[in-house]
Amino acid sequence: MTRILVVDDEPQILRALRINLAARHYEVTVAADGAAALRAAVDHTPDLVILDLGLPDLDGVDVIHGLRGWTSVPIIVLSGRAGNQDKIEALDAGADDYVTKPFGIDELLARVRAVTRRVSIHEAELANIKIGDHVVDLTDKTISGDVRLTPTEWHILELLLRHPGKLISQRQILTEVWGAKFVKETHYLRQYMAQLRRKLERDPAHPVHLITEPGMGYRFRP
Repeated sequence: MTRILVVDDEPQILRALRINLAARHYEVTVAADGAAALRAAVDHTPDLVILDLGLPDLDGVDVIHGLRGWTSVPIIVLSGRAGNQDKIEALDAGADDYVTKPFGIDELLARVRAVTRRVSIHEAELANIKIGDHVVDLTDKTISGDVRLTPTEWHILELLLRHPGKLISQRQILTEVWGAKFVKETHYLRQYMAQLRRKLERDPAHPVHLITEPGMGYRFRP
């Protein structure tokens, strides 16, 4: 049974999520503040954390940093902070996804299913990743149909493909591909993503695999 840790200081949200998740056969642990969340993560080793940012004792981003110091457990942020900067900080700290309050329970449950389904692709699967009409082989750096990518395009594509479904922030991609001095050069990224879509998507103007999350980053949707 999948274990989920829900962290929120609003009792009604904790209760609603506990009921809805338990009804779908998840094992649920709840925590009302950051310190309790970090203790519960150690004691219960959850498979997923749903985390509010506005906690009474610790900022949620600090909780993410605390978790990322020792675990790669997926984290869905659930927050009333709708600003892009808050989302970017949470993603850069190590969150996997971000849902803004008020939220629909069906949307959140869909995110939960997507994250719990997603595991970083194992090496054996890296040779058979389908994007549109193409098959990407990350081990041999080849793409069916004799599609050619530049080294930079390969670097970006690999970051996305190794974490299917995960939202990868613009800052993370820019830092890993170009270096820390280029974190504000988002136009580089837009240009290269457009090139990748032209080469791999059936309809580059309406991509279904290489998805933009405006103001935040990109994700690969299998």
